[in-house]
Amino acid sequence: MEILFDTANLQDLERMVPLYPVHGVTTNPSIIKKEGRIDFYPHMRRIREIIGYERTLHAQVLARDTQGIIDDAHRLLDQIDDKVYPKIPTTEEGLAAMHQLKEEGIKVTATGIYSKTQGFLAIATGVDYLAPYYNRMQSIDIDTRGTISTLAGFIDRFNAPCKIMAASFKNIAQVSHALESGAHAVTMSPKLLRAALSSPDITDAVDVFIADWEKTFGTTSLP
Repeated sequence: MEILFDTANLQDLERMVPLYPVHGVTTNPSIIKKEGRIDFYPHMRRIREIIGYERTLHAQVLARDTQGIIDDAHRLLDQIDDKVYPKIPTTEEGLAAMHQLKEEGIKVTATGIYSKTQGFLAIATGVDYLAPYYNRMQSIDIDTRGTISTLAGFIDRFNAPCKIMAASFKNIAQVSHALESGAHAVTMSPKLLRAALSSPDITDAVDVFIADWEKTFGTTSLP
């Protein structure tokens, strides 16, 4: 199981990467927008400095046509580092670009997945990760759990070198359901992960334990 942060916020990454068992960082233009008009490539290189090369870094292309997607992928690799996973939308043009990039030995993340068919085709091109959009699929009444389960079964059946990295979550229950359904990885905002550990019930339980110890031993720390 892999956990990734879906963010480009340097402060969050500097604070949280040392605390959580995180395997990487994913970004896209909408996430970048939240940081304002940053100097993109230096910003991404700074993310790499924070997370190191043992974790994965995923950045999205902008072009729509096959050659443009390939050029964008190479631009990301040249300007950030050669370990970046270009994120490529799973369209006809994107699939053609994925195929060529995999022929070149480049790591690829297939993104924008809403259907089993998109997933099957991306897996068949040999991509390394595919990113189904959990909440977006659910909001248009797609069987998200069934889709992830089917794709996971396809990967197992054909021993495909691919991992499902579920994305687009609005609550922690969706994250759990994605993993239960067979996702190998999940990417979520640091805010969502912190919220899951900030439940009043958790805080209350810790407070009760400390209070009980103090009543028994007269201190709030171990001897």
